[in-house]
Amino acid sequence: MKRRDFVYYLMISGLAADPLKGVLATVMQNDEDVEICRNKFSLAVSLSLQKRPINEVIIQMGISFLGLNYKASVLEVPGPERLVVNMRGLDCVSFYENALVLARCIKKDEMNFDRYREELTFIRYRGGVIDGYPSRLHYTSDYFHDNGKKGVWTDVTKELGGIQYVKTINFMSTHPEQYRQLRENPRFLDQIRRQEEEITKRDKYFLPKGRISLVADKIQSGDILGITTDIAGLDVSHTGIAVRHGGSLHLLHAPAVGKKVEVSERTLADYLARNKRHTGLMIVRPEEPHN
Repeated sequence: MKRRDFVYYLMISGLAADPLKGVLATVMQNDEDVEICRNKFSLAVSLSLQKRPINEVIIQMGISFLGLNYKASVLEVPGPERLVVNMRGLDCVSFYENALVLARCIKKDEMNFDRYREELTFIRYRGGVIDGYPSRLHYTSDYFHDNGKKGVWTDVTKELGGIQYVKTINFMSTHPEQYRQLRENPRFLDQIRRQEEEITKRDKYFLPKGRISLVADKIQSGDILGITTDIAGLDVSHTGIAVRHGGSLHLLHAPAVGKKVEVSERTLADYLARNKRHTGLMIVRPEEPHN
């Protein structure tokens, strides 16, 4: 095995002086990820991004991934739950997640790979702590909720005209065969069901797609978007970042298998209108991070 393909397992519990205090149980990464991360931070320094608002930094980091191949199920790797770092191929969630995490590190002036990993863990896991497969924030509305509590962003869906999103969320527990971890570890199902029940009861809002063009001027570049769906049991089927392009609002995203990170050719409103399964948007606005 070449060094660039070596998988590192970092056992934090054996590092008594480590300030992460158990945040990371293990880490799976590649030498190339480290280099990509360094290059992103070098770009940030060259563009003086630390001095710019967080939404602008997110856009710059997102744009830096343009043309990168979509990779399905980036986080679904064999073995126990651990932090998976993969900047060589992104799905729709890991795309906006990376743009956000890099931006937060840049704004904090903590531009090194260790801080990137710590920030990624904080964003990706419930309460910022890895504690098995159910601790990962699987549902987008839950992801938005948990990171709202952590002060990462503010949900602005309701104030932009969103209406209550009343829907039973249970896709994972009703389709366990589609998730390797649930097939191999049935004991996780009870935890997932409890989480789904809580998500279902929670007050949630979405902006119906027919209203998007009416409030497009109020959606900011750098807002994180969850595209709601009519698929039974599922809250959100796609994610991305709002971006202004040619004076119009578009979607910066990792589209699908066989495609690359792109800015949508159509406006955001038109993009949603052309997909019958898309019903609208959940919108969160990233906050300026504090050290």
